[in-house]
Parts: sequence; C-alpha cells; structure tokens
Amino acid sequence: MYVMVDHRDSVTAGYTAGFAREGFSSVGLCSNEFKDWLTSASEDDIDAVEGFLLGDVDERPAYPEIIRNHSRAPIIALSEDRSLEATLELFTAGIDDVVRKPVHVREIVARSDAVWRRSSQSEKPATKGPIQVFFNGRDPEVNDEPLQLPRRERHILEYLVKKQRRITKTQLFNAIYGVFNDDLDETVIEGHMSKLRKKLRERVGHDVIDAKRYLGYLYVG
Repeated sequence: MYVMVDHRDSVTAGYTAGFAREGFSSVGLCSNEFKDWLTSASEDDIDAVEGFLLGDVDERPAYPEIIRNHSRAPIIALSEDRSLEATLELFTAGIDDVVRKPVHVREIVARSDAVWRRSSQSEKPATKGPIQVFFNGRDPEVNDEPLQLPRRERHILEYLVKKQRRITKTQLFNAIYGVFNDDLDETVIEGHMSKLRKKLRERVGHDVIDAKRYLGYLYVG
C-alpha cells in the first residue's frame, strides 16, 4: 500500500486512481489526517505501507522524522519546484527520493523499490532458488523463463520476497488491497495465494511459499 499526502483532494484522488489502475492499493490523506492515522494505526497497518508520497504539504521537511518514528518504508517527495535549494533541503531532511511532477505511478513504484533495494544493499533482482523477482512491473522468472502472473498475484509474490519473513493474511490483505478497503473480505487473499502457489509449484516442482494456518505465509524459495 502507498500513502499519498497532499492538501488537495484532486491530487490524492488522481494518484490513488492511478495506483488502482496498476493493481496497487493506496490511500490519499491530508496532513492532519495523515498524522492522526500514523500515530494511531496498528503495527499491521503500518507494516503494509510500501512507500510514503509527500506532495504539497506544509513543513514537508519535518515529515521524515515523524514517519521514521513509525516506519522504515521509502519516503518520496513529489516536487513541483525546480529549485536546487528546495531539493537539497528535502534530501537533507531525510527524504529518500525527489521526483518531478508529472510522474507515472509505475515510476513511483520502481523508485520506491529501488530505495528498498539500496537499503538492503542489493541492486540485483531478489533471487532464492530458481526464481527471480524484479519489483518493477516485470513478471518473475523461473529458471530464466518468464512466468506470467496477474498483477495482484505478482504483487503478493513481490511483497513476500521483499519482507523475507512470515506474513499474516491480514498483513497481506492490507498491503495488496489497503487498510481502508471495506468492500472485500481478507479471505480473498486465500484465493490469490492458492492460484499463485499452484503456478509456482508446477514450474519449480515444490512449494516455494510455506503456508501455516493462523500464522500466515513465508517465501522459502
């Protein structure tokens, strides 16, 4: 899930619609809503965030410190200002990346994943066993052959590989569908997971995702 912060409803609505078209969950919040949510959200909800996007908000350089008290997810500033001084101020404040608007949400996702890879000290695709995962909208490869997946199944695989720990059904639902989604039940994850595990098992020859009832899912490769 991506969190977009901007005081303009039209901007947050535009980006959340863009993320939805690409198969990613997101939520748009104004400054006060964001700060209230960040301080009151559960650990599962915070853990579902894959990137914070800071648009036009007051005192934007103060946000990294606020966010880092709760999350290590990438922080990206969307800038309409071409001033070098303003850009340097954002980087000095702890922003991970500054992107000039307009920008496609796929570029935002790719930049967010690039920040994650750098923090993991790895610029290569995540590899475990015969599977490679790329985090840039590209389908994974099994034994160097592409495996075409629907967007949400691919996103589930990417999320499990990225986290490298056991993820509960609730955590996975929050990441894929968003913490404010009341239209679907989290059991939808079971259907996606069943299809994904079957496809991977058929190509690899064994289960690469360990599923334990009540405990969740772990990518084992």
